[in-house]
Amino acid sequence: MAVHAFIFPGQGSQAPGMGRDLAAAFAAAREVFQEVDDTLGQKLSALMFEGPAETLTLTENAQPALMAHSLAVLRVLESEGGFKLADRAVVVAGHSLGEYSALAAAGAFGIAQAARLLKLRGQAMQKAVPPGAGSMAALLGCEMPLALEICAEAAPAPDGGSEVIEAGNDNGGGQVVISGATAAVERAILIAPTRGVRRAMKLPVSAPFHCAMMAPAADVMAEALRAAPPLPPVVPLVANVSAAKATDPDAIIDLLVRQVTATVRWRECMLTMAGLGVDSFVELGSGKVLSGLVKRIAPEASGVNAGTPGEIEALLKLL
Repeated sequence: MAVHAFIFPGQGSQAPGMGRDLAAAFAAAREVFQEVDDTLGQKLSALMFEGPAETLTLTENAQPALMAHSLAVLRVLESEGGFKLADRAVVVAGHSLGEYSALAAAGAFGIAQAARLLKLRGQAMQKAVPPGAGSMAALLGCEMPLALEICAEAAPAPDGGSEVIEAGNDNGGGQVVISGATAAVERAILIAPTRGVRRAMKLPVSAPFHCAMMAPAADVMAEALRAAPPLPPVVPLVANVSAAKATDPDAIIDLLVRQVTATVRWRECMLTMAGLGVDSFVELGSGKVLSGLVKRIAPEASGVNAGTPGEIEALLKLL
């Protein structure tokens, strides 16, 4: 019998139309979208279903939207298939904001609580750095040790000082995302091809996530999480910061705060889960980014995604 981990996508997987077919087909999905709309006091569901893309992509919208879609899929699985996460999963994990989705799926956060935290997280991350001051870039055909060397080479500024540039995401499959001061990221993009990196490309993001420049946002989240702490999850979380299992609420708060400025160690998270015997990774929500990475990081395992009614039907048969 397959050993399942349920995984939850991060920013970049959002797209206009997300969740629309789900809401049309299932009352359980509509209830999730309505709860998030009511909690945030905005018609986030309309933005998800219709766009425009540039408004949906704003960090403060994309983060709760991706969580809402993931939890709507889970609620449909529960209502249509008698599915219980605790019976089907040995662990959960999520990429960046997806960690909140994973915790909500595992009962550590309520949907409204997760929506409020992610709205705040998005706003705080956007406010942490002035527009244009920070950037991110993807290094393709690059593993983590080389990415760290490139960051070290790009950090010195022409005036003799040093600028922030760090590995923001270790996504696996030869993809590392770097994050920091715009000038330092641009220097890294020029250095990368000389160090054998296949491609270095600036990403269309509005802030330098998962680096030291996000420290003001980490402070905001520390206060918010202490005021609205998680419950123990029904299955362990494999955390971005540690690439290890976590169940203690105080430890989870610490991990979520540190996650704002720390590297998302997704490659290592996947290897940890595979080491726990996971041979089936199930991505719930928008897009196929994480299930696509399974082939590169844990090729012995299978990866499937479910975000539409047809995909949910196929997943229920698989489970």
